[in-house]
Amino acid sequence: MPRAPAPRAPGQLSYKIRVVGDRPHFRDLYHALLQMRWWGALAVIASVYLGLNALFALAYLWTGGIANAAPGSFVDAFYFSVQTMGTIGYGWMYPTTHAANTLVVVESMCGLIVTALATGLVFVRFSLTRGRIAFSNQVAIGINDGVPMLQIRIGNDRRNQIFDAQVRLTLVTSALTSEGSRFYRTADLALLRGQATSLFRAWNVQHVIDETSPLHGLGPEALAKVEGELTVTVFGTDETSLQPVYARMTYEADRVVWGARLADVLSEEPGGGDLLLDLRKFHELVPTVPTATFPHPLRPAE
Repeated sequence: MPRAPAPRAPGQLSYKIRVVGDRPHFRDLYHALLQMRWWGALAVIASVYLGLNALFALAYLWTGGIANAAPGSFVDAFYFSVQTMGTIGYGWMYPTTHAANTLVVVESMCGLIVTALATGLVFVRFSLTRGRIAFSNQVAIGINDGVPMLQIRIGNDRRNQIFDAQVRLTLVTSALTSEGSRFYRTADLALLRGQATSLFRAWNVQHVIDETSPLHGLGPEALAKVEGELTVTVFGTDETSLQPVYARMTYEADRVVWGARLADVLSEEPGGGDLLLDLRKFHELVPTVPTATFPHPLRPAE
């Protein structure tokens, strides 16, 4: 059995798309904070909080008027700013001039806004449900039930279910026009079963390669020549949170195994009627026998 390549993150490609001419928008900062990792979002919140306190500390140094603060001490001014913005108010340092009191008022309003924004961001991130959909490392194309068939295994990596799960499979290929311009063509691949009432730990996505299939007549070399890419998308409703979940995986031509099918993960336990779901075989492939209509022996992904 060929060794499967190291799995990539959902949707990850072996190449990067470099965008030029795009204009950044400040209003997209909120979405950027939701998309980044937890440590990154917390680092941004902490940096903004500390940066604002440092700015107000400089302002307090310029105006003065803070009782019990050492003259010219940025550290004392910074501590006083943190106590003001955090509404701590130990009482040891306090404003004594109109200018200092004005800064306290301004900082209090800024503190309310920053606290509200940070609280909302953290709450949304906690309440946001992200799907943990598992995808097979490779795509299998081989004879199954007497016909050429493409198979991809998906499953819910959590122990709950995804209701009303729907799957879509597309093929992207490149081609040249008569004028020599390159363009990319997208085609939907019909599935034997594109939706399920619930998605649990394992489900086989199957596409029959017949005369109507965009993959009809293509072999390993032909698919690589047209830079074929297969993208499978899954979306549904999480059973626990009742929120929509979405996941995507893209397979390039070098991750397609010809002359193979997915291994069976469901079987009956000996001596009983219980079913056994063996997730250890989730990524495992089994060779298929070549036929006259599908003469492709087992060819592992490169």
